[in-house]
Amino acid sequence: MPIAAVAVFCGSKYGNNEVYKNDAIALGNLLATHQVETIYGGGKAGLMGLVADAALQAGGTVRGIITKQLGEWEVGHQGISELKEVDSMHERKRCMYELCDAAVILPGGFGTLDELFEILTWNQLALHDKNVFLLNSGGFYKHLLQHLNHVAGEGFLYGNLSEQLTVLESAAAFERYLRS
Repeated sequence: MPIAAVAVFCGSKYGNNEVYKNDAIALGNLLATHQVETIYGGGKAGLMGLVADAALQAGGTVRGIITKQLGEWEVGHQGISELKEVDSMHERKRCMYELCDAAVILPGGFGTLDELFEILTWNQLALHDKNVFLLNSGGFYKHLLQHLNHVAGEGFLYGNLSEQLTVLESAAAFERYLRS
């Protein structure tokens, strides 16, 4: 199935490595260039703001889903194509995932990890069949991937991890999935 909309989960901070910022900008540009709608958390701060701004500057469509509370904290991005406010984090994730054809996870903190693991859990429980991509910018997820392989090796996962999670080493590597 062609990818027409991608949910992007990432930090509301920039992190300490320039490659995180560069990959966020590159992903936003890539999505817009391929006329793929960007669905994201609706904030204008951090990596999420960079993805949105890059997609907008490249002529893309950007739809943000934000909670009332986060709208106050992160200051919802008023310059995007659409900003929808919801009541809870669970509703935010559900809405983002319902609107997308695939998800890309960039570096981030607890919220991003929560989003990654909820989506992987939904995958494992066969609640969806959408592809999940992990952008391992600058090796950010190296240790997490080692742990996930350990979890698989210890017999706690259903199915093959590589079939549930595609690891990308750069934003540019995602382009081949947009063309197929």
